[in-house]
Amino acid sequence: MAHYKSDITRFLEELKATKPELEASQQEGRALLWDKAPISLDEQRRAQMARVKQKAYVYSNE
Repeated sequence: MAHYKSDITRFLEELKATKPELEASQQEGRALLWDKAPISLDEQRRAQMARVKQKAYVYSNE
């Protein structure tokens, strides 16, 4: 049982072996969408002050 590999594990290992650049492109995509540069304290303060307070019930016309 210690040598068991699921179908998905074998598929992923085979995919990485046939396309070694895949992981690098995944990391580039993540960096593009998710990894952001840190925001300075002044920028955080200005963003917080510029935020418009949302009403308790957003679908109300009042």
